[in-house]
Amino acid sequence: MFTFTTFASGSLGNAALVSCGDTHILLDAGISAKRITAGLAELGVKPWQLSAILLTHEHSDHVSGLRVLTKKAGAPIYATRATCWEWYRKNRCDQVKGLFQPQEAGAGVRIGSLWVESFPTPHDAADSVGWSVAGEGSRMVLCTDLGHVTDEVRRAVEGCDLLVCEANHDEDWVRSGPYPYYLKRRVLGEYGHLSNEAGAELAAFAVEHGTKTVVLAHLSQTNNTPVRAYETAAHRLLAMDCDPERDISLTVAPANTLGPTVSLGKEAAAC
Repeated sequence: MFTFTTFASGSLGNAALVSCGDTHILLDAGISAKRITAGLAELGVKPWQLSAILLTHEHSDHVSGLRVLTKKAGAPIYATRATCWEWYRKNRCDQVKGLFQPQEAGAGVRIGSLWVESFPTPHDAADSVGWSVAGEGSRMVLCTDLGHVTDEVRRAVEGCDLLVCEANHDEDWVRSGPYPYYLKRRVLGEYGHLSNEAGAELAAFAVEHGTKTVVLAHLSQTNNTPVRAYETAAHRLLAMDCDPERDISLTVAPANTLGPTVSLGKEAAAC
């Protein structure tokens, strides 16, 4: 069975697990190794059973637990060459450096029973990517940390069964909120984060092309709420005659706790 579970999703840290049989892939490691290990334990996975770690980019809310986790896991780490270099430049840890498997955006690789492929995302990082993961006849896409939606993003999202979609902020809340001006410009810029409205548009695009499960993710704890993000996406879906409580599954990933496990593939109906 092909499953997806978030460990944390938000401005303060991000990590999730994709599993298919004995293949277990960690998507980002932006919370403490202790919390990642606890999340794995709840799902019946030991750190040393991780098949790989995929990084979207080098910002701390996506890599902060990496150094300590590798002492227990030892799994290969896939990221773009620029992401690998930026992490090493800041941390100077040869143990982790030895685990890096540089993979440029757009390349794919088989990891156990899963096929993973990255795609470029417009973000103010060294060379950020999203990830497409396929197995058991299904495919999920992790698409967060991008300032706008590009053609590459749309191509990656089109036809996926599960979309983990950024809904970072309410634009009006950012403009009137406590952030300093430079940070407001960053968040709202072309290389910042997707707003609720932009995330809702991407979710609508995905649903129009067959997606049945949407998880809204990477919400700002200052400029958004789960209710606000959900209502914005639900309103957009209803406008296209899609009922998010009947026709698809629309949820919001928790910021600091383990989220519900989403099951895909041929055995999903039995779960």
